[in-house]
Amino acid sequence: MKLLVIGSGGREHALVWKLAQSPLVTRMWCAPGNAGIAGESIQKNGAAVECVAIGAEDLARLLKFAQEHRPDLTVVGPDNPLAAGIVDLFQKHGLKIWGPNQKAAQFEASKAFAQDFMVRHGIPTAKSGTFSDPEAAKKFAASLDGRCAVKADGLALGKGVLLTASVREAEQAVEEIMVGKAFGAAGQRIVIQELLEGMEISLHALCDGTVAKLFPTSQDHKRALDGDAGLNTGGMGTYSPAPFLSDAELKSVGDAILQPWLRGCAAEGIDFRGIIYPGVMLTKSGPKVLEFNARFGDPETQVYLPRLENDLVELLLASVEGRLANAELKWSANACVCVVMASGGYPGNYPKGKVITGLDVAAKLPDTKVFHAGTALKDGQVVTNGGRVLGVTAWAKDLKSARASAYAAVEVIHFEGAHWRRDIAAKALR
Repeated sequence: MKLLVIGSGGREHALVWKLAQSPLVTRMWCAPGNAGIAGESIQKNGAAVECVAIGAEDLARLLKFAQEHRPDLTVVGPDNPLAAGIVDLFQKHGLKIWGPNQKAAQFEASKAFAQDFMVRHGIPTAKSGTFSDPEAAKKFAASLDGRCAVKADGLALGKGVLLTASVREAEQAVEEIMVGKAFGAAGQRIVIQELLEGMEISLHALCDGTVAKLFPTSQDHKRALDGDAGLNTGGMGTYSPAPFLSDAELKSVGDAILQPWLRGCAAEGIDFRGIIYPGVMLTKSGPKVLEFNARFGDPETQVYLPRLENDLVELLLASVEGRLANAELKWSANACVCVVMASGGYPGNYPKGKVITGLDVAAKLPDTKVFHAGTALKDGQVVTNGGRVLGVTAWAKDLKSARASAYAAVEVIHFEGAHWRRDIAAKALR
């Protein structure tokens, strides 16, 4: 099989790495890819994965490439091309592609749509309101005593959320997003949710339009700094499994969310084939959905795929072709930890082009994989090319050992300004 993967981040590197292990794969392209993806090769024949200089949002050029090279399956990593309708476009031209279509991608592309859907179909979630008028938004925030999650309605690279603890902070957040345009056009409308308290976990489920197969638990670390301080980011690290739910509790939480979600999709004619990823808060009054994502999480993918024992190509084909009912997802008993090394200044402004050293040393460490998120090749050297630069990942028989291995690998990698959280998975070990 020939595969085309779309995207350039850590999630896409993890997808390429796992897909390249399939005995079905003989050739693979990634558009646009990154320096780490360019270093991967296909297990079956040793062929290099080929990076193609086409942006993930350049739908016209991606279609032209696919029509010329005829991949047997295209795998879409990021949210933006899904929201723009790449799946519909490829299907219209007879090309097999994995990911939700444009209608289904609304679960992530519009927080207002997702919130209204949850209310309509009885999916447990936070009290919320959707606003296009800043003054009405402030009034609603005041009714919650300012303890809010203020969210840009549209896509904002996982960063379009401001958490507030007072009426004054909430009013500032509304001003920042709606008037100051902190997240651009994504903030023309906002969703304000009551601030839920509890333990947050990431759930993923693979869907084929009628069936959803739940993944094990993982936990992301969204805030930039240790102790969950600082600004929201796209994710500073993650681990799996998270010990806050037993297998029976995980199934119960999954059923409470996914069963009404599937019924709602059927009722509204939404044919969701891909990954649905609800962020869930385990509150005193039960699990509640914070928001939905319509693709693999980043960095959750980096800890799920080293644990997955199935052939990922076969699973994605079953998802596209509507035959997941008979598939059994198999997971390693190992724990896995991913620590994100970020550029100085992230999630604010940051420089690019800093030379990265130590990758060759880290590559020799056992049960360790460095996934590239924001890297490029320049004059034969790997340099920084994004806010989140590397996802340093390790797996072991228990979480403590996996965490120690991941941080040991972080210590041998260097680039100017690098910062990372030092408390990834600490909650689980407490």
